[in-house]
Amino acid sequence: MTAAPTTLTASGLTLRYGGTRALDDVSLSLTRGVTGLLGPNGAGKTTLLRVLATAVPPDGGEFRALGHDPRTSAGRLALRRELGYLPQTPGFHPDFTAFEFVDYVAILKELTDRGARHREVRRVLEAVDLGEVRGKRIKRLSGGMRQRVALAAALVGDPGFLVLDEPTVGLDPEQRMRFRELVAEAGEGRTVLLSTHQTEDVAMLCHRVVVLAHGRVRFEGTPAELTARAAGRVWSSDQRDPAARAGWRTGTGTFRNVGDPPEGADLLEPTLEDGYLLTLDGESAAVTA
Repeated sequence: MTAAPTTLTASGLTLRYGGTRALDDVSLSLTRGVTGLLGPNGAGKTTLLRVLATAVPPDGGEFRALGHDPRTSAGRLALRRELGYLPQTPGFHPDFTAFEFVDYVAILKELTDRGARHREVRRVLEAVDLGEVRGKRIKRLSGGMRQRVALAAALVGDPGFLVLDEPTVGLDPEQRMRFRELVAEAGEGRTVLLSTHQTEDVAMLCHRVVVLAHGRVRFEGTPAELTARAAGRVWSSDQRDPAARAGWRTGTGTFRNVGDPPEGADLLEPTLEDGYLLTLDGESAAVTA
């Protein structure tokens, strides 16, 4: 199989907020498809997305996306024309209708021909199944519908690079399932970077995953490779093993333990979440050592 072409490369990205180093020598590469960005609160995920979305410049390092260098004003403008960004907290005007909000974003993206712009707004609203409520005010839409309005706005102009920051937060299971479908469709033929706390989102959607902790990349690879980090390190027992790095009672009444199993332990098939937990545990050990 031919490897997918690289669409974004970042090298040595750093950014400080006061005395806090939010990004610490971050280097990574992205290809077409959906890449998941995992990490605990305060890991630097939102900061990294804001840098890659050209919302804030880094203090050091560089990146190129879709062939554009955002260090120059021309490169930054060219990238923004091919960029779709869904921030963690989209700024809605509650009295706008869904159509009016997406139309406003389309104007900001320099779609100046009114007829063509309105066709594009209708297209992206239909793409996220909001065509029938496009005239409804945002304040009267459900949380899931508002997230889809924000995704529609990010899709305006058919961007080649889509940046999504925690898009499934606050959604119920049915809404999350539908949103996953939309993100999967968006990842066909374009580069999507999806920040999330939900390891199941990554397992179901992403062909690549990056784990960020304390502003540094701690893992970059496939979901299968992250899962493999927990091979032979997950086991079942009748009570929580005190030697486990993490352990919890399951619905069957037994305990699922993650860490270094005792001899003869009843090993279980690892999940991506197990590999992620052990990656973070290794990071905590490195920090406190």
